[in-house]
Amino acid sequence: MSFLEKAGLHWSALYRHFLDLLFPPRCLGCRKPGAWLCQACLEQVPRVNTSSCCYICGDRAGDDGLCSRCRTGPLRIERIRSVLYFEGVLREAIHRLKYRGCVALAEPLGSLMAAYLDEHPVPADVVVPVPLHITRLRERGYNQAALLAREMTRGNGLVVNEHTLVRERATAAQVTLSAEERKLNVKDAFRCVDAGVVGRKVLLVDDVCTTGATLEACALALYEAGALSVQALTLARAR
Repeated sequence: MSFLEKAGLHWSALYRHFLDLLFPPRCLGCRKPGAWLCQACLEQVPRVNTSSCCYICGDRAGDDGLCSRCRTGPLRIERIRSVLYFEGVLREAIHRLKYRGCVALAEPLGSLMAAYLDEHPVPADVVVPVPLHITRLRERGYNQAALLAREMTRGNGLVVNEHTLVRERATAAQVTLSAEERKLNVKDAFRCVDAGVVGRKVLLVDDVCTTGATLEACALALYEAGALSVQALTLARAR
């Protein structure tokens, strides 16, 4: 990391501290001051039970460890895992981070992902956040997946590369689409522009996984570029 990047991070931390002094954070769930997400409210959000989810996509599994979709047409991505279910105070926190510019939430949310990795290590040479299209990135001013990846890897030695993948076309919002429509919507939407993934293990990071279509599309682009393996970790999983 360059001197300028380090200086930028230093002043960014000071600025966040200054804002916290002026406007102390309150829990999004219970409104108690002190933190954006208090432990009591977080404990009410159900965690994804890795022992009962599909070995490949992370959805609910049958007795054989696979969901009905992966039993008949498994994804190419090696594995998708998520920390919590997309509901309650977590849903509100992700919406604020993603759509309302509350970037301070990336720190506690990314810390949840870091804690998950401590309990469930994933072999990875590089961490790659799912990219936004340049138009949406300019509108929003940041990529929430990249913010989460930075916080998730703080202090654990994993390397984040935010320029490995590009989203070549502006896809429609996935939220209202069916599983098949989601798959078609992101088909060939991503391209890997980093030759450094050849023979390397990649960990994709995103905020929410619903059907896994976006993560699968990213994985296909990485495999095409020569990645050895691709797994994914998301903060939340939609039921």
